[in-house]
Amino acid sequence: MAFRLSNNLVGILNFVTFLLSIPILGAGIWLSREGVTECERFLDKPVIVIGVFLMVVSLAGLIGACCRVSWLLWFYLVVMFLLIVLGIVFTIFAFAVTNKGAGEAVSGKGYKEYRLGDYSNWLQKRVTSEKNWNRIKSCLADSKVCTDFHDKYLNDTVTEFYQEHLSAVQSGCCKPSDDCQFTYVGPTNWTKENGVFTNTDCNSWNNNLNTLCFNCQSCKAGFIDNLKSSWKKVAVVNIVFLVFLIVVYSVGCCAFRNNRRDNGYHQGWKP
Repeated sequence: MAFRLSNNLVGILNFVTFLLSIPILGAGIWLSREGVTECERFLDKPVIVIGVFLMVVSLAGLIGACCRVSWLLWFYLVVMFLLIVLGIVFTIFAFAVTNKGAGEAVSGKGYKEYRLGDYSNWLQKRVTSEKNWNRIKSCLADSKVCTDFHDKYLNDTVTEFYQEHLSAVQSGCCKPSDDCQFTYVGPTNWTKENGVFTNTDCNSWNNNLNTLCFNCQSCKAGFIDNLKSSWKKVAVVNIVFLVFLIVVYSVGCCAFRNNRRDNGYHQGWKP
């Protein structure tokens, strides 16, 4: 019996997915061998797992659809169903934990200030734990976000600097909080005034480019704000991905039904 359209579609889609899994797996293996920074090494295992997962599932769908192996196609559909459920749960969760918190506008300044307490408790706990924050700091240092910040605004006067539109991470990690009332010398060079500070971040500030405000609560808040924006974008993309998964799942169900019919036809036919 000729293959039906649904089997062909499932086969084509999974063949493309299989091809995509090869460079993903290769990237993970490369990171595990060649990664020199903690940030790079942190990514290798998740990338390898994703690559292997896509490869196994796509092979199951490809063989199940094209070779009419019903149990493989059944396995493929179960995994797809679980992915759809997890995708829906993640999307709802992402919107829930990113719904709270935003930067505070500062009078006469082009940038915003960030307060850790304004954000979701779940995100706060994950980011501020010592183990996680040390990894995040390593990634921030590797990205040279504050080094680039220093080079970009090096020639700014104090008036020009205060009008700059800084990112959340730049505002939170690369300069002291406005509460500290430090004297501006350069974008990463500030003169500390003597006195008692109500904001604990003021005592954490250091002009050393490797330290700056990386241990400040404002830096953690700025990172969370950046993470919040990224998660919202991922959640929106995930909705589109879910629609695609549901369509593929529906086509896969048709292919599975075709397999059972074809297998029943061949079993019932006697020469």
